[in-house]
Amino acid sequence: MPSIAVAVTDGMPFFELAIPCHIFGGDRMDVPDPWYDLRVCTVGTERDGDARARSWFRARTPYGAEDLLSADTVLVPASADVHGDPPPALVEALREAHRRGARLVSLCSGAFTLAATGLLDGRSATTHWAYARLLAERHPAVRVDPAVLYVDHGDVVTGAGSTASIDVCLHLVREDFGVEAANAVARQLVAPAHRPGGQAQFIEAPLPERTDDSLAPLLHWAVEHLADPLTVAGLARRAHTSPRTLARRFRAATGTTPMQWLQAQRVAPARELLESTDVPVERVAQLCGLGTAANLRRRFTKLVGVAPHDYRRTFRSGRAA
Repeated sequence: MPSIAVAVTDGMPFFELAIPCHIFGGDRMDVPDPWYDLRVCTVGTERDGDARARSWFRARTPYGAEDLLSADTVLVPASADVHGDPPPALVEALREAHRRGARLVSLCSGAFTLAATGLLDGRSATTHWAYARLLAERHPAVRVDPAVLYVDHGDVVTGAGSTASIDVCLHLVREDFGVEAANAVARQLVAPAHRPGGQAQFIEAPLPERTDDSLAPLLHWAVEHLADPLTVAGLARRAHTSPRTLARRFRAATGTTPMQWLQAQRVAPARELLESTDVPVERVAQLCGLGTAANLRRRFTKLVGVAPHDYRRTFRSGRAA
């Protein structure tokens, strides 16, 4: 019977705690017996055995640091404060658990706690896309990938934001008990056993925050003419500069090339059309300046991480505009 210790701290969000408790705890239908030995452990809280959540919820448990250190898997839900330091006692307990051979897993912003142990240094990791930049800034030795749902290194696993915690937990079940068990749990949750794509399909794509004031008119003009056959040479002429100079200024202002920026801007309205209309994919490609359905699928999948058809199926809601 594999054992899982869920480390809870004061101020923890409730959602990311509830998911592993629901999946790994209690009696489950159509899964191997025995199932997991789940222990909710308090480490580094103001009072042993008692952790306060952000609102009315309070976790009272007889399990503490010693129970965490003896577990096969130690799971860290979302952090209470991504801007502050995690409890030193929890950080040290995670290091010791890892030394003893435990698999460490973070959900959502729990990656900040794992990063504080140093065990993510030199490795790829993920967290909620909204926290990805902050995680990279606070822990520059970690290669942060905001686009995926989870990253598994075997001994350390990091998961993306919120409902991606379900994907992570199902992945652990799949690793521990096999595909059939994971599919059975997914059916009980009324959730997909494996979601296509990653977090990229949930990230908004606004205009770049950094702008070169002299480029701003060109950027806004280009956004209004995305359906036109725009080229670097044509943009350079409109900006009264050479293609090479335009490329250099684009890199400084947006961090990318003119054509890469254009593709990203064209994918943004494609996402809106796929979400809110029944316009055929071929017509979406034309309206957004991507030409053909094949080109749209290629560009969209590369940037968003999921095919247009799957994206529409996921996000389409209500009656078509």
